[in-house]
Amino acid sequence: MMNLREPLPIPEVGAMKRAGTKIVMVTAYDHPSARLASEAGVDLILVGDSAGNNVLGYDTTVPVTMDEAVMLTGAVARAKPRALVIGDMPFGSFQASDADAVANAVRLVKAGADGVKLEGAGPMVSRVRAIVGAGIPVMGHLGLTPQSATMLGGMKAQGQTAATARRLLDDARELESAGCFTLVLESVPARIGALVSQELRIPTIGIGAGPGCDGQVLVWHDLLGINEGAAPRFVKRYADVAGEIRRGLETFAADVRSGAYPADEHEYKIAGEELRAFEADLRDGGDPS
Repeated sequence: MMNLREPLPIPEVGAMKRAGTKIVMVTAYDHPSARLASEAGVDLILVGDSAGNNVLGYDTTVPVTMDEAVMLTGAVARAKPRALVIGDMPFGSFQASDADAVANAVRLVKAGADGVKLEGAGPMVSRVRAIVGAGIPVMGHLGLTPQSATMLGGMKAQGQTAATARRLLDDARELESAGCFTLVLESVPARIGALVSQELRIPTIGIGAGPGCDGQVLVWHDLLGINEGAAPRFVKRYADVAGEIRRGLETFAADVRSGAYPADEHEYKIAGEELRAFEADLRDGGDPS
């Protein structure tokens, strides 16, 4: 395994925007995924609350608990990736008060996160300011915010009118002023994603927000083809991992049923004299234990 470097410093993320270097982020939830992502040169790993519907079997992200978020964040962080580890704050972990937000952000940092992400602006700007004030880097998230998708009219694109695009920009500026070091823009028109990115000093990371953002993020299970069936229009599948897994399992099942597995090379051996002694003991009615 390659020798993983020290994590990417938080200030370097801003420097990448200034240099015009695109930022690469993936959303992943476990130790081997974090190791592979870091070896591939990914800059940030988001331990997203999308684990809810990708690995935990929930229909949405909303049921994900802080205990689950802490467990998943710890699994990723223990891979010691070069990529920055960002722990996603699940629904209910920061909405009630600044104090709750800080306490739960601290839990994610203690689990190994280098920073945290939270959704929304408005009242959430105060939460950002409080968490940053506690010394924890914060990634913002605007546009389609899945935790509050019901209020947005469902899982659909945002910022498609002049008024909502202006609100998006105003919210982005507020989050920047509150201390966010970067901002996710999800499911907004490409031109709006580019304009908001141009107006901010902090980097933007798009997911369905066009190439004008300072970086891009996709979910591990989407980009690698682990999730099958319909996907959001912004998803590009770079592999067919589900197909490979299925083929491997089908071959294993066939080999077991045919007797082809295990073969001689998969067996442990016993010395001939030891085997003969054991067999003799069995013939004599002894207890081999």
